[in-house]
Parts: sequence; structure tokens; C-alpha cells
Amino acid sequence: MDFSVYSRPNKVKTMLVNNRRAVQVIEPQALPQPIEVDVVTHCHVTPAEVSALMVDTLEAPTDALTLEPQAGTGNLIQSLLESGHSINEIVAVERHITLAQGIEKRFSHLGDTNTAEAQHFNVINECFLDYAATAQGKIEYPRILMNPPFKQVRAHMKAALSLLGKAGHDDAILVALVPITYQHEEAELIDTLSNDTFALAKVNTKIIRIWRE
Repeated sequence: MDFSVYSRPNKVKTMLVNNRRAVQVIEPQALPQPIEVDVVTHCHVTPAEVSALMVDTLEAPTDALTLEPQAGTGNLIQSLLESGHSINEIVAVERHITLAQGIEKRFSHLGDTNTAEAQHFNVINECFLDYAATAQGKIEYPRILMNPPFKQVRAHMKAALSLLGKAGHDDAILVALVPITYQHEEAELIDTLSNDTFALAKVNTKIIRIWRE
């Protein structure tokens, strides 16, 4: 037997290698900071998909002055903006200073910069019940979008309805997210939300609309 056939040839082995393109380095993305909501604020953050449904139900013209009485973290405002609503036609009221400052920071870059007095989005830092008592008879809102504190829903709804008016528009509409037990003779049921929408609050909720012509 010729064992030379099993021996390695006396030459360097070579192989073809395709040219490798430069590898694109993906920069790490900063994670968004979570929004911390203190339990004492009674703020139950409205989920984005629920906010979008509420805005669709509101049927707000982009020039209709719209009130958000318990602005919280600003999710309802965000949905209004995504629907084409002007930031300059939104009035936000928020009692708690930390939440109010957070909303101003979130939306200030969208304010009307054409006028010196409107360089940023202002939030009225006041209890809505106090604000409504002062504003009643002085201003009307043709559109109101709200997620009131569940424990004080009747007082907040009564205050909001005292400010609801056509103000030159064809109609006035209030859309609210309320506990399922809340009843009002003018309220139209839009949707009953799933039990886990506000699981931590242990409150079943629904979306209602009050339409005045």
C-alpha cells in the first residue's frame, strides 16, 4: 500500500473568503423614564387605547376649546393632539404640583411661540372643584374630556357639567371615564371597560358621553 496518499501535501491550504462589510454599530437607546404617580393624587392613568376611544367619541373640532379637568400625566391631552387638536385650544387643570409640572414639561414645546405671552403650555395648578366654582358663569367649554377621581366622581362631574356650554358651536359634548356605578340621566353609555383596566383601584369602569344641543 502506498501510504503517501494519506500524507498532507507540502503546501499551505487556502480558501476563498468573501469580503466582510463594516458592521453597523447600534447605539444603545435610553429607556423612557417611568412616570411615578403617588397614590394620594387619586390619579388613575388612562391607558392610551382608552384615551384614543374617548377622543374619537368627543368629536371635537380642532378649534373647539377643550377642558381636561383632572389632567394627571397628560394621556388624554396626548390623544387630543394626535387627533389633530391644537395645543392652544386645550385648558388643563391639575391639583397636584408634581403632575402639573410634568404636563407642562411634556407639552411646552408645542405651545404657540408666535406670541410672547404664550411661550409654553400652561396648566392650571388648582383643585378642579375650586376652579369650577370660580369659572362658572364666566366661561363655557364646548368640549370636556375627563377621567375624574373615582371616590369624588359625582362632585367632579357636577362641576364639569356646570362649565359645559356650546360657546358658539353647534353642540356641547362631555366624555368621561367613570365607575360603572355612576348614573346620570343625560349619560349615554359608550363602552364598558374590562375589569383589569384599573385593576389596582379595584373599580370597574365605563365611558359615557353627555351631549347637549
